[in-house]
Amino acid sequence: MSQQKQSHPDSHLHPEATGLAKTTVEAHAKEQPLKFYAGWFCPFVQRAWLILEEKKIQYQYIEVNPYHKPKSLLDLNPRGLVPTLAYNDRPLYESTVLCEFLEDAFPDSTPKIIPAFHRFLQYQPLKGESEQQAKDGENVVRQEFLGKLKEFTREMDKEGPYFWGKEPKMVDFAIVPWAVRLWVFDYFKSGLGIPEEGQGGDDEGAWARWRKWLNAMEERDSVKATTSEKQYFVPIYQRYADNTAQSELAKAKRSGRGVP
Repeated sequence: MSQQKQSHPDSHLHPEATGLAKTTVEAHAKEQPLKFYAGWFCPFVQRAWLILEEKKIQYQYIEVNPYHKPKSLLDLNPRGLVPTLAYNDRPLYESTVLCEFLEDAFPDSTPKIIPAFHRFLQYQPLKGESEQQAKDGENVVRQEFLGKLKEFTREMDKEGPYFWGKEPKMVDFAIVPWAVRLWVFDYFKSGLGIPEEGQGGDDEGAWARWRKWLNAMEERDSVKATTSEKQYFVPIYQRYADNTAQSELAKAKRSGRGVP
């Protein structure tokens, strides 16, 4: 292994899932025809993982450090990206399928949550800006993200608790990996700014519906079973907050390209 790979800052992430997610991984360690190449930390992985868990599909979980990709993954997917599903050595790229579904179903709202999330998280003030200018700039990307959350919420079924009504659908599972990571803005930024119950003013209806949806999703066994402990995410998201992460997603946002 080259010294360059050894010294890559993103290569030293925690090597495995923790908490309930570790229990889920261990339950899927045995050989299976369907193999799930995954990274415990990745929200795109969690999208596909949730569907596997919700549908009770038998699969083999294979943990991948994206900077030390196994040959078995590269033989299936030359880019070595996770998630990759393989059935009888035939690769499937589940998260891409989900993104295409969302783009077709909600071209003006839902998919834009994810880029707005990363624009806010990776925001850095320009050199020479005053403290006030930096705060104002951060508030612009914060309000953009909050706006996308409200757009998403206003498309929901009025009763819920899920997006389409009483049962969760693909759209719920496609967005929740980012929703359960909103704590990063309290940790790395000066808060996200979603108002407390009863304090949303003219937008209280939207925020009440958001809270109802998020509470319902956080209580899903599949969400609990695929989410690791927060402390192990901190060094990963620290690099995003510093805008130094070298993932394909981080590089795409820095260059102004869309989510890969």
